Amino acid sequence: MRVQAARWSVLADNERTVMAKRSLLVGFGGFLPERVVTNEELATRLATSDEWIKTRTGITRRHLAGPDDSATSMGAAAARRALDYAGLSADDIDVVLVATSTPDQAFPATAVRIQAALGMTHGFGFDIAAACSGFIFALATADSFIRSGQVRNALVIGSEVYSRIVDWQDRGTCVLFGDGAGAVVLSASDDESGARGILSTHLHSDGTTGDLLYVDGAVGQPDKSGHLKMSGRDVFRHAVAKLSSSVDEALQAEGLSYADVDWLVPHQANIRIIEGVGKKLGLPAERVVVTVDRHANTSAASIPLALDEAVRDGRIQKGELVLMEALGGGLTWGSVLVRL
Repeated sequence: MRVQAARWSVLADNERTVMAKRSLLVGFGGFLPERVVTNEELATRLATSDEWIKTRTGITRRHLAGPDDSATSMGAAAARRALDYAGLSADDIDVVLVATSTPDQAFPATAVRIQAALGMTHGFGFDIAAACSGFIFALATADSFIRSGQVRNALVIGSEVYSRIVDWQDRGTCVLFGDGAGAVVLSASDDESGARGILSTHLHSDGTTGDLLYVDGAVGQPDKSGHLKMSGRDVFRHAVAKLSSSVDEALQAEGLSYADVDWLVPHQANIRIIEGVGKKLGLPAERVVVTVDRHANTSAASIPLALDEAVRDGRIQKGELVLMEALGGGLTWGSVLVRL
């Protein structure tokens, strides 16, 4: 009985225990550090060029964190903008989930640090570590909490400071990443029609491929470099196959076809991967949200940043079907299908 009581202690009243039909995405926010680093600037320090980077990745520039930026500060900034968009306050939020591979500390979680930054003294929060797939995993987790009736409003954040884990002497990896944070607010809907909201989520991992993309060292391995390591060609090969499969899985679960998808909002890793999935869906380029050219790969922050941009500039409209997908270290991968 004590366990059961604790499980529901996060709920303010009995009304919140009613099973919700769907999780609606009602708020969007993003934050990018002020400092912008172009390919040309990197070429003055590395054996690379603007043409080399653009041809292979589509990236032209990236934002890098300043001395006062952190996973917590950037995540909190994105969260405030998402809350403002939703017309909610921090007091309305029941859970904060943060997807990050670059937390400020081993513990406490970045999520609870953001809780404090937002002035929250209730609810709960924790971090999710699934690398570039982290936001997809966090979104699926929040959706499960809402569908179960445990929470009414969830704040889901991706916040990353990859500039602090890349090896700035390795041109094969350091040119690929940028820093930033994105956030969404999910709210429970009791609409019987279930026309809008998250339709389905699909998560996967394969630990046997863990050495293809990883950080060499951590608290338990202080003798290691602490730098990101990647087998680029192998990751690319897996990404094409696994993301294609994940797209099919999401649509088949709802009895939908490629033609039903209005927008693809993919993880922003590489323009060739993005274009490949877009072509598979038969979507014209203007229906695929691309920010990798300006943001580079911001890992778990890339999808919410892209989503925030496309919603705020009016491209993505209420009622449209949006497919999100990502692959990251682990390897981890997954997809979320949502009707906004």
